[in-house]
Amino acid sequence: MPEQLWLPGLEAPPTPTDGLFFAVFPDANTAVSISRLAQRLCGETRARSKPLAAARLHVTLQHLGNFAGGLPQARVDAAIKAAASIKMEPFSVEFDKVVSFASKPRPGPLVLAGGEGVAGLHRLHDALCRALRDAGCGEHAASAAVDYTPHVTLAYGMPWAAARPVEPLCWNVREFALMHSLLGRTRHVMLARWPLANAGA
Repeated sequence: MPEQLWLPGLEAPPTPTDGLFFAVFPDANTAVSISRLAQRLCGETRARSKPLAAARLHVTLQHLGNFAGGLPQARVDAAIKAAASIKMEPFSVEFDKVVSFASKPRPGPLVLAGGEGVAGLHRLHDALCRALRDAGCGEHAASAAVDYTPHVTLAYGMPWAAARPVEPLCWNVREFALMHSLLGRTRHVMLARWPLANAGA
């Protein structure tokens, strides 16, 4: 068998180590309730999946990329500039169904989703899209035109299951945060956060 030729420039890209995203978090009591639901749902299957810890439960608003060797400071600075321009009042959210993001027959994430009760998250997502574009970071963020599905991931590696309603889980969104994800290390670090306030204030 002839020896395989090595072609410069075709090396595999480096493995991403760091992620950057905007998120909102449930209050502590709601996080505990969501965690209990996740534990119950995991217990109903034969999957070995573990529910996410209450401290890790969140809703991603905007993902700004994964990077190898640390976060690019220019991207972080642009995200902070965009977030500081957001003017929006606090709002409530309601998640009332469990949905599988798995693709049969492969397992995948099981998430908490909502209908009209997550409209405020759509508004905040769209406001961030506009602000990121104005800050020169728009090409690195999901467009407002892209279908955005607010959700809370409950567990990974779960078998596909039909969507089903659950007792509504609600909380008031009073702030959002910029997060540094340490990929593969199941850890998130908050870089900054911004309170939502009356737009006329």
